[in-house]
Amino acid sequence: MNFSRFDMHFSFKPMWFVAGAALCAAAAGAQGQPKTIRLIVAYPAGGVSDVVARALGDKLATQLGTIVVVENRAGASGAIGMDAVAKAAPDGATLGFSAISPLVLSPHLGKLPFDPQKDIAPVVSVMYSPVLLIATPASKSKDFRALVADAKAQPGAVRWATSGPASLGHIVLEQLRAAAGVDITHVPYKGGGQQLNDALGGQFEILSTNASPTLTSHIQSGKLRPLAVGAPARLESLPQVPTLGELGYNAANINSQFGVFAPAATPPALVAKYNAEINKALASPELRAKLTATDNVPTGGTPAAFAKEIASEFESNGRIVKAANIKAD
Repeated sequence: MNFSRFDMHFSFKPMWFVAGAALCAAAAGAQGQPKTIRLIVAYPAGGVSDVVARALGDKLATQLGTIVVVENRAGASGAIGMDAVAKAAPDGATLGFSAISPLVLSPHLGKLPFDPQKDIAPVVSVMYSPVLLIATPASKSKDFRALVADAKAQPGAVRWATSGPASLGHIVLEQLRAAAGVDITHVPYKGGGQQLNDALGGQFEILSTNASPTLTSHIQSGKLRPLAVGAPARLESLPQVPTLGELGYNAANINSQFGVFAPAATPPALVAKYNAEINKALASPELRAKLTATDNVPTGGTPAAFAKEIASEFESNGRIVKAANIKAD
C-alpha cells in the first residue's frame, strides 16, 4: 500500500459543518445544485459496491433532475478514489462512494495522499455489508462455538483465510484471537476470486469475507456453511446464523460500512441537500430491494451521526492495529 503523505496524529472533528457565515450564505444563495454530478466509486466496476452506487446514482438523477456520471477509481483499498474526492473542487459537482476503511483503517497502516479530517466531508451512511464467517469442506466444526473449542484443542491447526493483511476479515480474526485466547493461523489472500475457489476446495477451514451473490449461491447449495456474521442483527436471508455479538464477541462483531462523501469545503447547504435526497432514495422500495438482495443493509442518517461513527471506528481500529502489530502489504 503506497501513499505519499499523511499526518498520523489527528482526530475526526466535524469541521466541515463549521464554515463561516459568508460561505453558508453563498451556498444557500449564489451557488445552486450542479447540472452534472460526478459520483466517484472507490472500487472496480461490476462488484456489489459498484452496483449499489450506480443504482443510487440513478435514483439521485431522477430525484434531482440532473445527470449523475459514475466514475470508478479503484485501488489502494479505496484510498485512490477517496483521494480523487478530496482533491476535487468543492462545488457540489463531485461526490464519492466508498467504505469508511480509507478513513478509519488505512491511516493506521501507512501514509495517505490526503487528510481524512481536513479533506473529506461525510454526507451520509448508505449501507453496511456484513462479514460472514464461513466453514469450508475442510472444517469439521459444527458451529462457531465448536470452532473456538477446536482451535483451543489444536493451537494453529485451524486456518483462517482473509482478503489480506489489515483487511476487515483480518481485523475480525485478531479481535477473536484476543477475546477467545486462541491460536488460529492467518492465511492472507490478495482479492476474493482465488480465495473463494480455495475455500470450495477445502484449502483452509474458515473464510471471513463480505456477503456477495456468489457466496450466497454456494451457501444455498451447501458447499459452504455460515457459522457467524459480523452485523448489528441477524440477516434476513440467514436467520439461523448468529451474530458474533450474540456469541459473546462484541469486539469482533464488525462489518463494512459504506457511505457518500464530498470534498470538505463543499457548501453545507449542498451537503444537507444531498443528505436529504440520499436518505429519500434509501427509503425507496426499489433501492432497498437491490441492497437486501445482496445481504447489504440500508442505513441512512445525518452527516453528524456518520462522522461520529467514523471517529469511533478510527479509534477502535487504531487500538487493534497496534495491539496485533498488523502491517499492510
